[in-house]
Amino acid sequence: MKFTHLSGFTQKTNNHSCLSGFSLPCQHLMVHYYNNIKNFGSPNGLCSSITESKHITAVKHPWRRSNRYKALSQILKVNERLDKLTAARADFNTRGMLTNSTL
Repeated sequence: MKFTHLSGFTQKTNNHSCLSGFSLPCQHLMVHYYNNIKNFGSPNGLCSSITESKHITAVKHPWRRSNRYKALSQILKVNERLDKLTAARADFNTRGMLTNSTL
């Protein structure tokens, strides 16, 4: 689809790229995004399963641990503690502290 009626349109930056600044043709294409994703799948072969799995571990599981009152601070604290535990486990593995089981 060509936008011949927009051929004289120039941006303040004199840059016609969609990546920098405002572009009417690019804004118009957003109207078609929903139907194209619905008909043809995710754009550029992107997959949402990775993002979804990260969302589950970073948001859903900590949400369930919270008391749901001002949960954002609780979620952030849970994620911070899980990150520290993961870092400690990696450090212990490199030092050989977890090689033999004590159980």
